[in-house]
Amino acid sequence: MSEVFEGYERQYCELSTNLSRKCNAAGTVLDEEQKSKEISELQSGLDEADVLIRKMDLEARSLQPGVKAMLLAKLREYKSDLTKLKREVKKLASAKSSQTAHEELLESGLANAHMASADQRERLTMSTERLNQSSDRIKESRRAVFETEELGVSILQDLHQQRETLLNSHAKLHGVDDAIDKSKKVLTSMSRRMSKNKWILASLIGALVLAIILILYYKLSH
Repeated sequence: MSEVFEGYERQYCELSTNLSRKCNAAGTVLDEEQKSKEISELQSGLDEADVLIRKMDLEARSLQPGVKAMLLAKLREYKSDLTKLKREVKKLASAKSSQTAHEELLESGLANAHMASADQRERLTMSTERLNQSSDRIKESRRAVFETEELGVSILQDLHQQRETLLNSHAKLHGVDDAIDKSKKVLTSMSRRMSKNKWILASLIGALVLAIILILYYKLSH
């Protein structure tokens, strides 16, 4: 397993344990200011956990297929746990927001029951719209970051596949070279045998011619 992945995993497990403990503790806090502070810390921790998850995902996808499959399966469990934790923090934040809004409306109604005006309602509406617009811009920025990281993962996968293709091509070329060398050796051996056979045949023919000449000479001399 990759040491880099193990380092990210260790950081994530420690962070996840701390976040779960803080989330459980925040549910029992009665002081609104303290509760707001703890919810803010939880949300920051969740962002950090998201970053670690993405780093582990990138590292896992750059490894060999066998190891990659095992690590991605583990990552799915981490993502599922993180999603559950996000839902718990969201519930805390929603409950706190609802309670705060109710208290603010109640105080405002008691203090200004006879002084409400269209101008105040308009200012409140404009403030809410600005908050919504800011929230939307933050979501768009996060989505752009996620898309960029997904593109990086895709490019990394393509490069890994191209590397495997090049390695396979190199192995095939090496096999072709071996086959060519073997063919050269066979052809060289055949050529030597043919040359040897030619010399043997020439020697036999020369011996036959010499024998015929000797026979003719013997007959003619007697």
